[in-house]
Amino acid sequence: MKNLYINTRFFFALMGVGILYVFAFFFPFLMWLAHIALLLCFLAAMVDYLFIFNQKNGILAQRILPEKLSNGDENPVKIDVKNNYSFKINTKIIDEIPFQFQKRDFMIEKQIESGKNSFFQYILEPKERGEYNFGSLNIYVSSPLGFVSKRFSFQKDANLPAYPSFIHLRKYELMALQSEFLLGGIRKIRKLGHTMEFEQIKEYVPGDDIRTINWKATSKANRLMVNQFQDERSQRIFMLIDKGRTMKMPFKGLSLLDYSINATMALSHIILKKGDRAGMMTFSKKTENKIAAENKSGQLRKISEALYNIKTDFFESDFNRLYQDVKYSLNQRSLILLFTNFETLDGLNRQLKYLRGIAKNHLLVVVFFKNSELQTLIHKNPESMQEIYDEIIAEKFEFEKKLIIQELRKYGIYTVYTLPENLNIDVINKYLEIKARGIL
Repeated sequence: MKNLYINTRFFFALMGVGILYVFAFFFPFLMWLAHIALLLCFLAAMVDYLFIFNQKNGILAQRILPEKLSNGDENPVKIDVKNNYSFKINTKIIDEIPFQFQKRDFMIEKQIESGKNSFFQYILEPKERGEYNFGSLNIYVSSPLGFVSKRFSFQKDANLPAYPSFIHLRKYELMALQSEFLLGGIRKIRKLGHTMEFEQIKEYVPGDDIRTINWKATSKANRLMVNQFQDERSQRIFMLIDKGRTMKMPFKGLSLLDYSINATMALSHIILKKGDRAGMMTFSKKTENKIAAENKSGQLRKISEALYNIKTDFFESDFNRLYQDVKYSLNQRSLILLFTNFETLDGLNRQLKYLRGIAKNHLLVVVFFKNSELQTLIHKNPESMQEIYDEIIAEKFEFEKKLIIQELRKYGIYTVYTLPENLNIDVINKYLEIKARGIL
């Protein structure tokens, strides 16, 4: 009986019978009609109970989960329900989704014909890495009478890890192969030069760099021929992720740290596809999660596991310790992308000598973030004194960010200044731009 549930339709029917008894108090001839209605209510409930409970496996259902969740992305969870009853049923599906999503009103209603399947899905968007525990898949079944329901439970306790964003890796790969990214329009990366790694001689086509014309081959073939070069491979690319307190700031439910982790995952995939070596480390009070720069077959999985296991208490970051570790662990010139955040020029000046020290031996790109909340204030038409004041303060902070960019450029340090939601595309664009210009 623990799976028996009385539906509201039965109580509405009893309410109607109660109203009939009230009228019978004034009109005695209605008393027998009220007795008959009450008897019919209980009789219908008993018949409904027998219809629903006489078949042990009235429905079959399964929850189809992905192998792992992609953090910050929409992950589909599929449900397949089959009706084994000889009549059409009404179902209420309540899946016990992980507590991290804080969805307390989750319910899907479906009508399923006899002998048919109902296949549907819902979307979950995790905002933090870690383990997600699914409870039971509960399905409440009622007949067309709808007086009682029977609960069926399936697939108790399923654990699913949430890894750094990986769903869109294939999309970024295709975009990188075309060297263009769609972000409010198409941005093409212009090749300003080439490396000296010769690939082949081919026939000239409009758009080829005329400086690469091979005149000897042209005279022999009696048509324009050009030298084709390929990007230099096996270059070392390191991603340094700041785990300090400045990276705790959330945007759209995701912290700057998790945005950086997702961007590192996407960029590592592109780096390895381009034939370069990808490595990473994290730092706060000390450097951790170190992965040497390699381009072996299991490198992306190794980076993914390291990113998944990043934990932090958001201490104050020690850039001095970072400089020492980079100096002694990275012996060859590398491209270093440093994911951090500077809100003020004073904050940058405290760490600038360490950044300059790193930039002496490596090509350093500092990645930091626009405050999307401030951007809305800047582009908002103020209507009151308070809104004017807010806009002035927002513009002050934005101007300080521009001063930070100028200060870094003064010492030959490249920057990526972007909104958190555009981080993946912008860092991949910067990597491809550096590759195209051959400045590493």
